[in-house]
Amino acid sequence: MSKLMLGSHPFLLGFEQLERLVERTAKSGNEGYPPYNIEQTSELSYRITLAVAGFAEADLSITVEDRQLVIRGRQTDDAEDRIFLHRGIAARQFQRSFVLADGVEVSGALLENGLLHVDLTRSAPESVVQTIKISMG
Repeated sequence: MSKLMLGSHPFLLGFEQLERLVERTAKSGNEGYPPYNIEQTSELSYRITLAVAGFAEADLSITVEDRQLVIRGRQTDDAEDRIFLHRGIAARQFQRSFVLADGVEVSGALLENGLLHVDLTRSAPESVVQTIKISMG
C-alpha cells in the first residue's frame, strides 16, 4: 500500500510545493531561543515579537530569503577585559526562521525594551472569475 502524500491528492493540483514547504519548516529546528510570540493584529496583519534582551540594533538582522523571514542575532563578546566572579549571561547568537505565505510582506520592525517586533501585512486576495472558452475539435 502506498502512502498518499499531501501534494499528490488528485484534487490538489499544483500544490506539490506545499509538502516541500512543510518539510522545510519542520527541519528548521529553531530550538527554544529566543522565545517569541505571533499575534494577529488585524484581519490582514500580524506581529512577531522576539525577546532579544541584551541585543543592540546593530546585533540584529532581518532578511526575507525565498519567502522565508530570517531573523539573526549575533552579540560580540566584550568580556576579554573583564573579570567575572559568576557569568550567567552569555553572549550568544541565534537564527529564527518563519515561512511567509504568498502575499505576506514585512511592513516594518521595531526594537523596544528588549523586544523585537516584526510587523507583517497580507494583501487582500482578489476575487477573480475567469470564463474558459470551449473549442470544438
